[in-house]
Amino acid sequence: MAVVLGIPMGMCAAIYRNHAADHALMLIAIAGASIANFWLALIAMDTFSVKLGWLPLLGAEGWKSYILPSVCLGIFPMAVMSRMTRSSMVDVLGEDYIRTARAKGLAPFYVYFKHALRNALIPIVTIIALNFGSLIGGAVVTESVFNWPGIGRYLVDSVRYRDYPVIQGVTMITVASVVVMNLVGEMIIARINPKIRFD
Repeated sequence: MAVVLGIPMGMCAAIYRNHAADHALMLIAIAGASIANFWLALIAMDTFSVKLGWLPLLGAEGWKSYILPSVCLGIFPMAVMSRMTRSSMVDVLGEDYIRTARAKGLAPFYVYFKHALRNALIPIVTIIALNFGSLIGGAVVTESVFNWPGIGRYLVDSVRYRDYPVIQGVTMITVASVVVMNLVGEMIIARINPKIRFD
């Protein structure tokens, strides 16, 4: 959700910089970055499950059960990613090669996706890799609130029952996952930008 929505939001805000669309999208991003995920989860449960009855309240039965936890878990990284994408795209769109591409008469779609987005992806990939740790931390809260079976709720139950081997195991898995994600991010950056090479 963070990648699928955050990057297009940031691109749209950068393309229509200082217009109404830019202000509206950045207002949504600021709100998403400011709201705590556990508070958003409680409000969403009260609104869409208790009052409206559209979505299941607790558990993981059926595809509808994935909607609220996914939104609550993905809203913060989506907001961060959209703001980072906008900032990076604004910098790239001011470069000389973008003006040259426009002067050659290239289609806007080709200019934005082939030239601008490719060069703007480097800080975005870095943010995606760095946010993986906070995503796991958010899963602890989200799974506890929605009573979801997963590594987050498993960690909370382990802390409650003082199951120290499980706590150590989950911590090691989390650390290893963050390290691997950062390594993959660096490899993707090296693939995107030929100037970056690893010995």
